[in-house]
Amino acid sequence: MRFLERERATLAKLLPDLDPALREIPLMELERPGSPGIRLFRDCGGPGLLVPESHQGRGAGALDALRVQRAIGSRSPSLAVATTMHHFSMATLVGLGALGDGLEWMLIEGVAADNRIIASGFAEGRSGAGILEPSMTATVTEGGVRINGVKRPCSLARSMDLLTASVLVPREDGQGEELAVALVPAESEGLGVSGFWSSTFLAGAESEQVTLTDVLVPPELLLRTATPTGQQLDELQTAGLIWFQVLMTGSYLGAASALVERVLLNDRIPEHERVRLHVETEAAMATAEGVARRVDDGDLDESTLAQSLYVRYGVQDALARIVPRAVELLGGLNFMTSDEVGHLAACANGLALHPPSRSRMTGPFAAYLADQPLMIA
Repeated sequence: MRFLERERATLAKLLPDLDPALREIPLMELERPGSPGIRLFRDCGGPGLLVPESHQGRGAGALDALRVQRAIGSRSPSLAVATTMHHFSMATLVGLGALGDGLEWMLIEGVAADNRIIASGFAEGRSGAGILEPSMTATVTEGGVRINGVKRPCSLARSMDLLTASVLVPREDGQGEELAVALVPAESEGLGVSGFWSSTFLAGAESEQVTLTDVLVPPELLLRTATPTGQQLDELQTAGLIWFQVLMTGSYLGAASALVERVLLNDRIPEHERVRLHVETEAAMATAEGVARRVDDGDLDESTLAQSLYVRYGVQDALARIVPRAVELLGGLNFMTSDEVGHLAACANGLALHPPSRSRMTGPFAAYLADQPLMIA
């Protein structure tokens, strides 16, 4: 069947062993706590997806990564959502690599070569703050910086090798403060993981609470930016937000696509209903692909960020139509005899829950349309 053909072909090209492995495992096993999905992602080379081939990665651009996330989401929404957070961290580190002195690329290459999984402790759209605005505190001490703070929910919490966290530290020249990204090894003394996610939906994403209590981060794991907040990092924050919207949109489109695929394979459902559902799903994907192509063209400015948000909210609306219709067409027997249909339907609604929410962006969008800078609420 042609549905999801490009997405699965892209996944097969970049991570050839992952889709066959996921197909062998029942959906609800992939979606439970302790799911094998993250281990399979690691074993198949997934952590290096966005790392350039010159640094031992898979070299995926935004369009390929979008398609990969949709393909993964059609097999396991939990895995797609969780790995989006890894890719978000990697996109930020790659962006820092372009600003830094080479140490960043050594760390990035190590992630790809050793298949290390990175969890995100960034603010990721916290109200009134940019992605890299510190959500944790840092105190400079002998031997590095000591970090305190809490991140919840934090996807990949139980499988992570590293946690990324943004902190504000004194500049080495003594002239004020600068933002830095700390890479915190999961085995660090003072780092603890505790339960947070009690819902059965997306339970395989390992979205728990991570607490840092006087965690010492040595200087070699602190990536300084050499710029204060509000200057060059604005570009990095913008790029990070764009990547986040694109890949998260693809992940939830994947969850909805799993339902649509079931409809398309059911010959008892009227042909016109199947085609209509297919058309609307592919139209939503095409809008996301448009943003991904802008990213691959190097267009990571404010207008692309605005478009990524327009598309993300537009896809939310499309999913609000697609998912209930797919459930209705599949019928009550499918819903009553298996948890899969209800689970996929609930998961696909999760896109609306990620920051920044549409309601909080109403004012900033109105101001942006009146030629003011775009602010993230």
